[in-house]
Amino acid sequence: MIKKIDKNQDRVIRHARVRKKVSGTAERPRLCVYRSTNHIYAQVIDDVKGHTLCSSSTLDKTVAAQIAELTKTEAAKKVGAAIAAKALALGITEVVFDRGGYLYTGRVQALADGAREAGLKF
Repeated sequence: MIKKIDKNQDRVIRHARVRKKVSGTAERPRLCVYRSTNHIYAQVIDDVKGHTLCSSSTLDKTVAAQIAELTKTEAAKKVGAAIAAKALALGITEVVFDRGGYLYTGRVQALADGAREAGLKF
């Protein structure tokens, strides 16, 4: 019998493997990305305290108004800029990038590029 491949389960395994090595601190928190079919989400997390410091997504009202006519990749870049602006407002200039088990291409890369262009350092 042929076993059907569960791509999300493979992603979760990859993410767990990366999370063994990548951890956020108060000085350099973790920028975590989650990508669904239609939306993309980003959080800046302090893993020592276990707190989410700030977050942004394509569902945020401020971002959603800007991305009405954009492609998903262009929208991801706007989310990256929005999360960088929120992090910089909190005094966070450097983060550790956690791609969430996704390949670093397409929307994940666009989010990272948008955050870098807005002034966040990886």
